[in-house]
Amino acid sequence: MPSAESPAACASRSRASRSVPAVGCLREVLSYAARTVTAPARHGRDRDERPYEDGRLILRDSRRLAWRRWGHPTHPTVLRIQGTPGSRLHRHPDPTLWASARLRMLVVDRPGFGQSSRLPGRGIAPVADDLAAVLDSLELERVPVISFSGGGPHALALAATHPDRVSAVTVLAGAAPLNSAERLRLVGSNRASLEAADRGWSALHEQLMETRQRLLTEGAREVLGDAPPSDLEILSDPAWQRLNRANLKEALRQGAEGWTDESLALIGPWDFRLEEVKASVTWWHGEDDANVPFSAAQRVIARLAKAHLNVWRGQGHYAAVRHEPDALDELLERANS
Repeated sequence: MPSAESPAACASRSRASRSVPAVGCLREVLSYAARTVTAPARHGRDRDERPYEDGRLILRDSRRLAWRRWGHPTHPTVLRIQGTPGSRLHRHPDPTLWASARLRMLVVDRPGFGQSSRLPGRGIAPVADDLAAVLDSLELERVPVISFSGGGPHALALAATHPDRVSAVTVLAGAAPLNSAERLRLVGSNRASLEAADRGWSALHEQLMETRQRLLTEGAREVLGDAPPSDLEILSDPAWQRLNRANLKEALRQGAEGWTDESLALIGPWDFRLEEVKASVTWWHGEDDANVPFSAAQRVIARLAKAHLNVWRGQGHYAAVRHEPDALDELLERANS
């Protein structure tokens, strides 16, 4: 029996051949879903007493996919798509934020991060298929999506390739393809990674292995020491540092292979069409962002059909930490309207 084609790949093939995808792709979607196996969830509490459940899926290609859902079982779920590198342990440093908002946050390890199997040579759209499989396993038909940095393109891909699963999208300091002038405005570690990527997968992997070692031993504050002052203030916060150390340790437990795969996918060209994002998108971005320059974000936003831009004046990439409460309120208002 031939292996099932992912829904995103099926849709892409249909566009290329200009065929009508309804019947054929429906068959692929059903086959794709039928080949996932859900393991029983494990329940626990973190050191801040936040309840969570951990789960695993075995996908149709035998990959393992790990997820965590934070919050009380009676609260509605928001899909939270973390930055790069990141894991299902990504959370806000205020332990009361999600509980006071009466929300559950679902976070998924992308391929090669945390406890999810690697998918060599992947793009962005296949991860959207993975996220849809998790929603299927949890019987979640449609969810609001909040995303951060490298998670932003994955949120847009989910909205483009699985439009019926997304009620509204929020992107905080989302990643975007850069031009040569924008590369010069990056923090040093990111600029070095892009220069290595120009030389291919192996060179980028070597660079990210070095950065991984520094992140795990010195911490993000030291690696990003040339970031804007507003970012350094957040990176110096002990509560943020504690959670970020745990997030990075889990994200990079397998090495830097998954990080390398994802970085190349984010550099582009992206394997989905921004014009196919029909959900409303609110994009928040700092005008002093040195991880994703503001002008790069503007180019992506201009291609979205229903997008609104909120600008953090005089702030950088990590302003997302400060503004997540407001962003969540705005996301839920759109999702429920």
